[in-house]
Amino acid sequence: MFEKILIANRGEIALRVIRACREMGIRSVAVHSTADADAMHVRMADESVCIGPNSSAQSYLSIPAIISACEITGAQAIHPGYGFLSENATFVQALEDHGIAFIGPTAEHIRIMGDKITAKETAKALGIPVVPGSDGGVPDLDAARGVASDIGYPVIIKATAGGGGRGMKVAKSADELEIAFRTARSEAKAAFGNDEVYIEKYLQKPRHIEIQVFGDGKGNAVHLGERDCSLQRRHQKVLEEAPGPVITPAQRAEIGGVCARAVAEISYIGAGTIEFLFEDGKFYFIEMNTRLQVEHPVTEAIFGVDLVREQIRVADGYPMSFGQDDLVINGHAIEVRINAEKLPGFAPSPGKITQYHAPGGLGVRMDSALYDGYSIPPYYDSLIGKLIVHGRDRPEALARLDRALGELIVDGIHTTIPLFHALLDAPDIQTGDYSIHWLEKWLAEQFG
Repeated sequence: MFEKILIANRGEIALRVIRACREMGIRSVAVHSTADADAMHVRMADESVCIGPNSSAQSYLSIPAIISACEITGAQAIHPGYGFLSENATFVQALEDHGIAFIGPTAEHIRIMGDKITAKETAKALGIPVVPGSDGGVPDLDAARGVASDIGYPVIIKATAGGGGRGMKVAKSADELEIAFRTARSEAKAAFGNDEVYIEKYLQKPRHIEIQVFGDGKGNAVHLGERDCSLQRRHQKVLEEAPGPVITPAQRAEIGGVCARAVAEISYIGAGTIEFLFEDGKFYFIEMNTRLQVEHPVTEAIFGVDLVREQIRVADGYPMSFGQDDLVINGHAIEVRINAEKLPGFAPSPGKITQYHAPGGLGVRMDSALYDGYSIPPYYDSLIGKLIVHGRDRPEALARLDRALGELIVDGIHTTIPLFHALLDAPDIQTGDYSIHWLEKWLAEQFG
């Protein structure tokens, strides 16, 4: 087993990996920017290395700095967490060249799934259902009109190198296509340095369903059911739950089996998530994330597994500690993302934490790097914590979430905690009757 692992990340996910390492008897190395010198992950790791100034480009995204930290500390492997370099094939290849293990998939699998067009083509070839749309990138407006005419309006134009909702525009009719096409290309060029876009059928009221998969790199793979991530604002997830409120056991077994067989066929290693839009009983592939997801704790809760521990094991050549028959769903879990943001505009709200109290009790987990007196820096993502609850069924999980939110105290800054108090009063949330468009409509009604 690895003796020392470097965590190339910060915040709650860095703590999450450190905790898994400690339980496995593995020493951990934290890296940090100058802004994060007093961060909790730096305090909890066995060793720490400053890798650069406040800017993530010069610290958490600096491949030479991170490799140097490995060489200085003697770390044998790197866990990337999520975000930053977690899906960077160049980074993975550089680690391989330096004899450092990457706790995640191969550079080739990241390359294949990192480009959305290639990922869609690969998914289709592996038997995964896809949304009707263009065969690859759409070079110009005339080609866009042809594709849209063939598949029917409304359509959505997406950046091939996109993410986070950027380079993504909807055209509900032929009259709207030109401006949507040009705007999507312009945004894609500005955000990703690549203006290539593709077109898909725009579904009216879909849910966002993702299937957690796991492989050992030797042709063995399993699925760990689905997560419903339909509550989104500007294509950013706000609340996730597992299992999905509208997915039947038969649907779960069918799509889960398809996904597990697909990743087994390509000898995928580690954790991955295959994301779908789900409407009228049908699944449509969106993309594959070749990393651990922010929302992985809800899957851990209902299956009783440690996905980070499993990532470390298979990266070091060990077999998976469970098979498909071992994975039986137990109850229901919900995660809400607590952000340092001021409502109703969701403006970032960095600052000093004057008081912090995490909720507890049966079925409650709080993943956060906050502590009293900690100053949240303004340079990074606004996510400051994840509150996860687990109950025997969905109603119990919702009641437990309501109780835990009432115990959670984060003073000194603005947070999204009031958003979840309000959401739990909404009848559609209680019944699970919502789509990916629901939250933005509800926010417009609440705040105008």
